[in-house]
Amino acid sequence: MTALFALATCLLWGLADFGGGVLARRVPALTVVVVSQAIAVVVLGAIVLATGAWSEAGPLLWYAVGAGVVGPVAMLAFYKALALGPMGVVSPLASIGVVVPVGVGLVVGERPGLLQVAGIAVAVVGIVLAGGPELRGAAVRRQAIALTLVAAFGFGAVMALISEASTTITGLFLALFVQRVTNVAVGGAALYVSVRRGAPALPEGGGSRVIRTALPALAFVGLADVAANGTYSIAAQNGPVTVAAVLASLYPVITALAARGVLKERLRAVQAAGAGLALIGTVLLAAG
Repeated sequence: MTALFALATCLLWGLADFGGGVLARRVPALTVVVVSQAIAVVVLGAIVLATGAWSEAGPLLWYAVGAGVVGPVAMLAFYKALALGPMGVVSPLASIGVVVPVGVGLVVGERPGLLQVAGIAVAVVGIVLAGGPELRGAAVRRQAIALTLVAAFGFGAVMALISEASTTITGLFLALFVQRVTNVAVGGAALYVSVRRGAPALPEGGGSRVIRTALPALAFVGLADVAANGTYSIAAQNGPVTVAAVLASLYPVITALAARGVLKERLRAVQAAGAGLALIGTVLLAAG
């Protein structure tokens, strides 16, 4: 069950990142984050009301609040890093955030077997290579590296926090709702500050019409991200966090394959090798 739900997380996050990246070419990135998460809030709010999940409110929801605060900060740092440094450096470096939930798993006493350790090592290398790391070229600005590390550990912290935010399915619905409300509050505040500083909130040449046209895609991005958080939480609660975190973090492979299939982007040799290693690591983890 852990492997199944973690791989579902990988698929959903990979597709959500691909969709968000495509949308960010037409719509300001902050607007993509806020609108997509606002749609998720509406859907999750309806689910919470329908299931009576409010009755499970308790101290664990502070983990969801923490994930909701950290998530937008990590995403904004990631977008800023992409603007300052080459994607071939930023993308694979951001994937090292997997060490946060893996480290948490080890601290609480998890001890993966030899086959799983080998699978983790192979999969992590595959994740990094799937991002197409640029090993040559001009030096990368220190600010880009610093922002990427903030994003990486932020993404890892979200994984660790959301897995602790509930113990039941209905409680998970409530935790995800609280997380998304916090996401919108933090992201909305950042968007407000950005607009006050002169940055546009709406795309040029279309404004709100472009947003209305993009609503189905924005809804997919927001709901896929929510679903990924949910499936990851289930995976982490029903098996070793070390295994769940690594399998879920294979999402750069899905993003790269989606870009290849939809946008006809060619995979570089290093990306193809990374995808292959990630698959091998997955098999080893599942077998262990």
